[in-house]
Amino acid sequence: MTTYHTPVLLHESIEGLNIRPGGVYVDVTFGGGGHSSEILRQLKAGKLLAFDQDPDASINILNDDRFFLCKANFRFLKNFIRYYNIELIDGLLADLGVSSHHFDTAERGFTFQGNSPLDMRMNPEAKLTARDVLNQYTEEQLCYVFKEYGEVVNARRLAFTIISQRGSTDFSTSNQFIEAIRPCIFSGTENKYLAKVYQALRIEVNRELEALKALLNQCIELIKSGGRLVVITYHSLEDRIVKNFIRTGNFEGKVIKDFFGNPIAPFRPLNNRVITPSDKEIASNSRARSAKMRIAERIEQ
Repeated sequence: MTTYHTPVLLHESIEGLNIRPGGVYVDVTFGGGGHSSEILRQLKAGKLLAFDQDPDASINILNDDRFFLCKANFRFLKNFIRYYNIELIDGLLADLGVSSHHFDTAERGFTFQGNSPLDMRMNPEAKLTARDVLNQYTEEQLCYVFKEYGEVVNARRLAFTIISQRGSTDFSTSNQFIEAIRPCIFSGTENKYLAKVYQALRIEVNRELEALKALLNQCIELIKSGGRLVVITYHSLEDRIVKNFIRTGNFEGKVIKDFFGNPIAPFRPLNNRVITPSDKEIASNSRARSAKMRIAERIEQ
């Protein structure tokens, strides 16, 4: 098996799933299979479904009769659960974000290091690319993407600069793009600034937040009472969505109460504070630096 990356918070996430030997579990972000391998080690007669829309992940497939790889976006969770004749699942793990494999594969366009193509598709068969966004979106659309998905402070200036420059340039590589927007980059903050810009483009290209919300909504119906939901996030946008959903059952964080004034929510948070990697793990795994994990238990339906 080829390792995409060292699994983040491996022990903590497996512990959070509270695995039952005969249970049914889902790893919606298979990648290199690190988390899935550990889940299987703790299962006996159970079953594990894993999701990954990237065909590269197939080289890491686990040779185990209890394992099933769904080559699709996890927004289609319910479809595959029904396809495999599963009624309810005992737990679900989502390790969001981008794997080191994607960053290390320059032609996929996830990094601004080196002169890589402006792609960023998790699923190479998807139509929309970062190049399409930069060359076809209106100024208002670009401003929205950079402000909402990257929290870029000068999003409007950035959008205006892109519109101004693309009249004579068809953005196709990272070098072209970075040179064009260099006037927008604050002195001494190039890497941090570009990281936000690239995050915004990646989220837009892959519709990541929409997929996350679709996944969480399906968890209400598919995770059985007492089952666990474990989510690892890597930026504030994802974490806010997960936190609000676990606490209130919606993405706005609006508390809904019953007739007696008791809050109504489908999940019960099991950690009041987010779980973060130890200094030791961060030192050995740079991907862990911004990781935050939340664990919740499905309340009796």
